Amino acid sequence: MDWIINDELGLTLGHVVGWAAASAMVVGGVIPYIPQYRQIKQTQDPEGFSLHVCLALLIANTLRIFFWFSKRYELPLLVQSIVMNLTMFLMIHLCVKVRRSNAIMRTRERVFS
Repeated sequence: MDWIINDELGLTLGHVVGWAAASAMVVGGVIPYIPQYRQIKQTQDPEGFSLHVCLALLIANTLRIFFWFSKRYELPLLVQSIVMNLTMFLMIHLCVKVRRSNAIMRTRERVFS
């Protein structure tokens, strides 16, 4: 018999552990990129961070999202793929922005009015 927290909600310990595991699965892949993002933003130096890794992860997670439409798998894995794609796009955006600002030959900014 599973331990029940609230009879009205039917919330069991198994549900809480399942939600905690699903949440950890979703954000677990993103957590290592937070210190890298902060370091690149602080130092304005993206050296040492490979955009090829971002490309590989974007391709892998996009394929996993497309696979979900043909054969449904657990929803936390789908959400993890979406969150990882968003994270990779943020990392690519930051790296390109920093590399552009650190370019030796700077051209004047073009603003369309």
